[in-house]
Amino acid sequence: MPLYQTAIRPEWIDYNGHLRDAYYGLIVSHAIDALMERIGVDAAYQQRTGCTLYTVETHLHYLHEVKQADTAVVTVRIPGADARRIHAAFELLRAGHSGVAASAEAMLLHVRQQSESVLSTPFPPAIAAAIAQLQAQSAGMQPDAPGSRRMQLPTPARIA
Repeated sequence: MPLYQTAIRPEWIDYNGHLRDAYYGLIVSHAIDALMERIGVDAAYQQRTGCTLYTVETHLHYLHEVKQADTAVVTVRIPGADARRIHAAFELLRAGHSGVAASAEAMLLHVRQQSESVLSTPFPPAIAAAIAQLQAQSAGMQPDAPGSRRMQLPTPARIA
């Protein structure tokens, strides 16, 4: 499901002539903002309740170069959600091209910000329903890119 779209800005291009790695993360961050808007965790909700979403973990896979002439289109799936968290999977596509340029997964936590403290808190019913609807809509979608996995180097063979 398309969620966010942006042109690639010239200042985002690195010395290799393609999108600098940090800007893939920026694009995904903007897609998370768009997801928040879609489920009702918008500025008015934040102002009214003191609640928002925090990104607590992100995994990003770089699959194809993105050039300055490209337009990034980000789609979203919701593989899982519970009373306080959303597991969101994003695919960054290049408009007019086949294949996924990058994939990202994020764990988002619903929190209440009070003075100097931040505490996780359950989603209210309307937000939970919007998340459940988005999860149901994306339930049959299969990813076109690899998902998260544990990052590690293989253990070297022992030399006797």
